[in-house]
Amino acid sequence: MREILGRRRRMRLGRKGGTARLDAALTCATAWQWPVLPGVGLQPADSRGERGRGCACPDPDCAVPGAHPFDPGLLAATTDARMVRWWWTNRPAAPVLLATGGRAPCALSLPAVAGARALAELDRMGTRLGPVVATPTRWLLLVAPYTLERLGELLHAQDWVPSSLRFHGEGGYLVLPPSEIGTGQVRWERAPDSARPAPGGGMPVQPVASPWLPDVGAVLDALVEASNSAPDGGSRLAY
Repeated sequence: MREILGRRRRMRLGRKGGTARLDAALTCATAWQWPVLPGVGLQPADSRGERGRGCACPDPDCAVPGAHPFDPGLLAATTDARMVRWWWTNRPAAPVLLATGGRAPCALSLPAVAGARALAELDRMGTRLGPVVATPTRWLLLVAPYTLERLGELLHAQDWVPSSLRFHGEGGYLVLPPSEIGTGQVRWERAPDSARPAPGGGMPVQPVASPWLPDVGAVLDALVEASNSAPDGGSRLAY
């Protein structure tokens, strides 16, 4: 009886999680006009209802388990509500992926520990940030769309940038809350427009249209300054 009750509880939680991901995908696509698509997700649950931590794609050595496009591919990302509903109705456990660039947000990311240090330092400096996505391994600071040409100019103007810094621009993607991936749960560290986040790190309870996004140049300058301001002459953002 205890096993049956446990299975029913996991099923209820699974349905709840699926609804949360569908709601998140619809908010992105329709309210914010951010193109989304489902990630490949994790291995199916076993006979005990426990989901595997490995990627559902054919690659046994997948470097980003669950957190990448597979079928459909990245070019299928859309803001069409009917397509979004169809995807997550059929695949309720699929992670929510954002196709970055174009008119959609881009991002800068750091390893999780360095990301937490960066946010604390940028807050101390008075830098205004937009939404921040936290995964167990990396934190992503969302910024306004930028082109590869502009990014190249910005990087050329810097004497040095932290080696742990990554850029997610045109033609890329990132995973959004409340997705579950191979490394664990994805959540909002800073919810869009500072709206109160939903339970479990999902979309804000009261999402707003067109969340404010900072310029990539302002965030990059602040990160470089924060990294160079360590008292011992090292980098606060070292990996």
